[in-house]
Amino acid sequence: MLYVGIVLGIVVLLLLIALVRTLLTPSLRSEYVANEPEAVSLPLAQKLSKMVQCDTTSFEGQNDPARWEAFHQVLKELFPLVHEKLEVTDIDGNLLYYWQGKSREKPILLMSHQDVVPAGGEWKHPPFSGDIADGKVWGRGTADTKCSLLAFLQAVEELLSEGYTPDCDVYLSSSCTEEWGGDGCPKLVEEIRRRGVDLFLVMDEGGGIIREPIGGIPGNFAMMGVFEKGCGDVTFTARGKGGHASAPGKDTPIERLSAFVRDVQRYPFRRKLLPEVSAMFTRLAPYGSFPLKLVLGNLWLFGPLLKLALPAISPTAAAMLKTTVAFTMSSGSEAFNVLPRTATVSANIRLIPHQGQQETLAILEKLARKHDLEMTVVNANDFTPPLDIQGEAFRSVEAAIRETFPGLPAIPYVVTGATDARFYQRYFQNCVRFAPVIYGPEQMAGMHAPNENIEYNCLPGAVRLYKNLS
Repeated sequence: MLYVGIVLGIVVLLLLIALVRTLLTPSLRSEYVANEPEAVSLPLAQKLSKMVQCDTTSFEGQNDPARWEAFHQVLKELFPLVHEKLEVTDIDGNLLYYWQGKSREKPILLMSHQDVVPAGGEWKHPPFSGDIADGKVWGRGTADTKCSLLAFLQAVEELLSEGYTPDCDVYLSSSCTEEWGGDGCPKLVEEIRRRGVDLFLVMDEGGGIIREPIGGIPGNFAMMGVFEKGCGDVTFTARGKGGHASAPGKDTPIERLSAFVRDVQRYPFRRKLLPEVSAMFTRLAPYGSFPLKLVLGNLWLFGPLLKLALPAISPTAAAMLKTTVAFTMSSGSEAFNVLPRTATVSANIRLIPHQGQQETLAILEKLARKHDLEMTVVNANDFTPPLDIQGEAFRSVEAAIRETFPGLPAIPYVVTGATDARFYQRYFQNCVRFAPVIYGPEQMAGMHAPNENIEYNCLPGAVRLYKNLS
């Protein structure tokens, strides 16, 4: 009984400490909203509309030079000074712009891809109409990511019209194979390296100005991606004798695959609050309701509880804690009454630093052997090293955000998707993944889905952010 009493006393003391810490932490509110004059934001919307009307859908392994030539012509018409004053290099449709600064020290590179994913499904506005309605530009690529391509090209266009010369060299990079992880960006990286350029800062998509990043934390937040999870595609094949479905044997290919999928979904991939994830929650804590403020602001106490609870609260937040395996494709027999001789399932994996490519593939291979399956790794890239959130590069972007968007909190963030920045990060350390446009729930739902759109009143702020960085 004495032991139990001591334990309870310690628990109560720890809870009291957390409670006092929370009560002493001032509550904060995100104050930033995009409130731009229509006269400023509408012309940008019209430019974005013209960019969206140019279909730049890319397909794995296919090259369509005419598609990129048509889009590049649109860019020349929309941003004439950029194409007149900057050195432009076109490598198989992938664009690299060079803007000479006053100094060669600490050059920066801004990037955003040209290509978009296919536009299936039913749309309120045709996917390549670029319709401007309800305060939004509609169409494939508006949010992912012609909006940021527009913003930094417009920023440079305006600065050139003012006779401005940047303090450092500025590069603009735009690949046309990002959506399927093709060789476009690697070609641009190789060109940068051929020139002997040592980039101080690379800024790509991945994060953004996210509206209510976690339920219960209202307002807009600049979620700055400081590393991205690795990504891989793996296929698992089961073989059997086939035959008529009226007399099925044991352990048919689909039975074995089903058991395998169940085992993978139940596998306890390790959850961990990485320093960058802890920093994200800690910075968000003062903006939340009291219960969230209590939990997120005292991870030293509630971290273990949070690791258990997050999967039920937010799949996106939970994906920042562990490696994930999502089964996305399958194949089997072509007839209801025929047992397949060969059946497959394919999975997309997202790799976290504490359980990366080598360990995860070993786990999957062991489970596959258990069910007599063949495993084929189609492709795999490991996680990228995290950016130092106390370092000069992160702080320079953070300062530009404060200058551009008064009242907008800047929060480190883990990118669970894949971006072209990973190709630059193999050689250049300081990669920030942040597109300075607002993504609310509607915009997030439209990513790679029907009805993609962007609220165009956020475009002037995006232009100013790139101007402040240049």
